[in-house]
Amino acid sequence: MMRKAFRSGLVVVLGAVALLVSCRQQESPPPVNKAPLPSVAAPPYVCEFVPLDAIRLMTGIQNPIIEGRFNMAVGKMVDGLEYGTGSCRAYQPSGNKSKVLQIILSPAGGEREVDWEISQGARRLPEIVSGAVGYYSQNGSAGNTQAAAMLVHGYDRVIVELIHGVKGRDNAADVVAMMKLIAPKLILDATPTPEQAKD
Repeated sequence: MMRKAFRSGLVVVLGAVALLVSCRQQESPPPVNKAPLPSVAAPPYVCEFVPLDAIRLMTGIQNPIIEGRFNMAVGKMVDGLEYGTGSCRAYQPSGNKSKVLQIILSPAGGEREVDWEISQGARRLPEIVSGAVGYYSQNGSAGNTQAAAMLVHGYDRVIVELIHGVKGRDNAADVVAMMKLIAPKLILDATPTPEQAKD
């Protein structure tokens, strides 16, 4: 009799546990924040130029690990002027801490690269900085959240590469919006002015 009572009690407990697990599995994930990135850069900033709130929206990560910096006058090019370089990288804060976003500034720009990417299906960026040209694209695989944008101004180029965005967001629009937030300051500060060229 005692064994039967124990067995029926065990069955009830196991049934309750199975029901609880089943209910938790059926809970829907939190809704995707589809709010567009802000149109004006505002603090807090990471890597001096990049708005943290924009990174949070693009990646869905509230506390990313951030590494990197930008140096606006690192090396002399063939014309004797100094150009900026550097990068800002965001990583998952847990697990394998994979990279989710990177922004790169380098004196390796060229309009030919932009033209080639557009000939391969990338879309032309709207005008962000006078005299600059650029493109943006998104990986076309189903469910893929990768997107990238590149802006070239003289020798300088800025690349925004979203390696792991948020499913349900417009990842291509996110990289364009991030470019609009950072390029006017970042790429213009990195490019020598005509006054510098005369020195």
